[in-house]
Amino acid sequence: MDVRTRRLLFLAAPGLAFLFVFLFLPLVSVVVYSFWRTASYEMIAEWNVDNYVTLLTEGTYLTFLWRSLVMATVVTAVSVVYAWPVAYLIAKHGGRYKLILVLLTAAPFLTGEILRITALQQILGPIGVINMGLTSFGIAPVEALMYSSTATGIGLSYLWMPFMVLAVYLSLLNFDFELMEVAKVNGARPLRAFIEIAWPLNRAGTAIGCVLVFIPTLGSSVTSQFLGGPNGALYGNILAHQFGATGTWALGSAMGVVLFGLSALLIALVVRVVGDFRRSGLTMSGR
Repeated sequence: MDVRTRRLLFLAAPGLAFLFVFLFLPLVSVVVYSFWRTASYEMIAEWNVDNYVTLLTEGTYLTFLWRSLVMATVVTAVSVVYAWPVAYLIAKHGGRYKLILVLLTAAPFLTGEILRITALQQILGPIGVINMGLTSFGIAPVEALMYSSTATGIGLSYLWMPFMVLAVYLSLLNFDFELMEVAKVNGARPLRAFIEIAWPLNRAGTAIGCVLVFIPTLGSSVTSQFLGGPNGALYGNILAHQFGATGTWALGSAMGVVLFGLSALLIALVVRVVGDFRRSGLTMSGR
């Protein structure tokens, strides 16, 4: 082993040790606990697959998992639709204020998550800004705005939107906007130019943004607890319940493994899509 390699290992050792102790070992412990059982709030090391059988056979857990998958998909789709125009305008017309404008999209992160959710309650609640405005015009309040899946979706979109904007913006930094103008000169309408040029050349950034939004939404519990209520509860709420009131930690660990597996599957899919895109781009440039 040469001096350069030893020096590199020495510099990387603290980071690797940190990841091993605080990331790898906890994940391994969760996987191990998922094959144990819980009795009277105590973990019993009896290896079995009963926890996974419960999750795959009982309709309640499957319903909440499906609800979370649908919610994560909808929130991700909404984020893509919203983030693209914002990121496009900043990247193309932001000028020297690009960085400031991008940072402004992340301004909500300057406060805590609970405070942001509380602010949404003051907007969407029965006596919130929206319903008070409707009432002042003689219109009945909209009850679906609060303690529902709609409120949960609005809250989650609001929380994770900046990640999508940032991912799309970073992919547009190296995009040549003159290609759009050339397409328009050759008769392409703006929508067609976007679909055939801007979107394909920047879909890697969009895919990364989808991961950054989909995964935290899938495991969310706080937002749905405060905004969704009983009607807007998600898989994360049931998972948190296992480590709280019921004390069924082994089942909760199995639920965590399921979420981790779904997240890993999504990341693998995105890596495959991005890799295929890069290979196709290299092939085209080689021609």
